[in-house]
Order: sequence, then C-alpha cells, then structure tokens
Amino acid sequence: MNAASVRMVTRSRSRGSGSRQRAVGEEAAPLQRGEAAAERRKSHSCVKRQQKAQRLNVAYEASDGEKGENTEPLRAPGWEPQDWRQQLANIRTMRSGKDAPVDQLGAEHCYDPSAPPKVRRYQVLLSLMLSSQTKDQVTAGAMQRLRARGLTVDSILQTDDSTLGMLIYPVGFWRNKVKYIKQTSAILQQRYDGDIPASVAELVALPGVGPKMAHLAMAVAWGTVSGIAVDTHVHRIANRLRWTKKTTKSPEETRTALEEWLPRELWREINGLLVGFGQQTCLPVRPRCQACLNRALCPAAQGL
Repeated sequence: MNAASVRMVTRSRSRGSGSRQRAVGEEAAPLQRGEAAAERRKSHSCVKRQQKAQRLNVAYEASDGEKGENTEPLRAPGWEPQDWRQQLANIRTMRSGKDAPVDQLGAEHCYDPSAPPKVRRYQVLLSLMLSSQTKDQVTAGAMQRLRARGLTVDSILQTDDSTLGMLIYPVGFWRNKVKYIKQTSAILQQRYDGDIPASVAELVALPGVGPKMAHLAMAVAWGTVSGIAVDTHVHRIANRLRWTKKTTKSPEETRTALEEWLPRELWREINGLLVGFGQQTCLPVRPRCQACLNRALCPAAQGL
C-alpha cells in the first residue's frame, strides 16, 4: 500500500461512526471490534453491579431458600458478656438431670391438666402469686390443698378469708396473698369472664402480680414469650456471671439488662435453667463453686 493509500485510510477512520464514506473491507473491522469491546465492558459492569447487589442482599438477609434450621438471624453488633455461650453450655450440662425443685414443682406443674383451659390458666396465675418469696415445695403444697376443694374463680370468691388463709399457709406473706387473691379473682370474674388477661400490661395491673409472674404466666398459660422472667435466682446468677454491663440492683433491672443482648430464642429457657441452677449449685449463701463447671469462667468464683 502506498503513502497516499495510507493517508486516505487514516482520514477515513478519523471521520468516526457517522461517516457515510466508510469502505466495506478492512476499515469496518476495527469499528466492529470497538463496539464489541464496548458491549463487553458494559456487560461486565452490569454483571459486577448484579454480583455486588447479591452480595449485599445475602449479607443482611438470606433468601427463603437459604434459610435453614441452623441459620441464626444476624444481630447488630453490640455488647455481650465474655464466655457467656460456654457458661450457658456448662449450666445446661449441670442441669441435664432436671432434678431441681423447680423441675417438679414449678408453676407449669401445679395446675390441673384435666381442667378446662380457662381454669388451667387461672390456676397457673394463682400458683405464681403464691410462689413469691416462697419455696417451690411450699407453693406446691398450698396448690394441692386448694385444688382438692375445686380451684376456680367462683370457688375462691366463695371461700372466706380465714379458710383461704389456712389453705395457703405457710406461703410467704400469706395474709397479704389472701387479700390479693380475692381482689384479683373478683377482677377476673368481672372483666375477663373468669379468665386471665393475655397481655403483660393487664397482668401486672392485677393486685399481687409482678413482672416476673406476668412473663411466666404468658409463657405457661398462653404459650407466648413476652420477656425474660427474672426472680431472685436469675438476678443473683446474672450478676455473679457478669451477664449485665454493670451490677443491677433489682430483678426488673436485671431483666432489662438481659433482654438487651440475650438472643430471644433463649428467653423461654433461661428462667427454669437458672432457677434450678440457683437451687442446686449457685446457692445464695455458700455457693458450691467447687462442683461448678463454670468455676474457671465465673468472675464471682475467682480466688475461691
């Protein structure tokens, strides 16, 4: 090809895609390759954006097909106690026998399983009211005596205070509980047709019913996990294990602190687990740290 031909080809290419004087031979090939390259770059960029979008989607929420039984919901990063998973696993091991008083005589064991649902729920609430500041064995005995006379809202309202006191004695603060039981039973008859409320707010509004009783009543009577039921055992153990950011001064303060970090799927289990652990090993006075699997992991046991 001579110089004139070269110059002609160069000028023809410089006119760009809008030129109508394009040759059909070798001049068309570079434009086709350029268009293909542009398409490849566009396609590659699109694929990258799709892959990035997919990665972002998976990072925050798995699709229905990816969700399995062992998939845990992602949680926002936050505070959680050191070694709590191992501590919990050790407590489960120590409680595997299910032989603590709460396992046999707790609120879920005190009602009459053959009674109508409404009566069963009332008996659950009553056993929780009796259990405050009272050992499970004493509560179970009082419930047995009450059930022997037919334990319903109507039967309690027809029982005089003196007889009711004799039936529930020696539960803690039994005189106050006679009054609370009568008042609560009257409210249930008047407002709830003899049933118990199905919300924590309504339950704690009843005389003699606190937050721990309300959350347990929701779980046992209604099958709903509304919160962590924290009694003196749970309160004591949570502080000994440092399961709270700072030392808490009341069971209700402990409940709030635990619910900030403890996975919700553990809320139902934690009360019975820790109550039995507190009855058998992590005692209020002279805890049995030598026999505890958490001795090396428990801040309260260090130096013992």
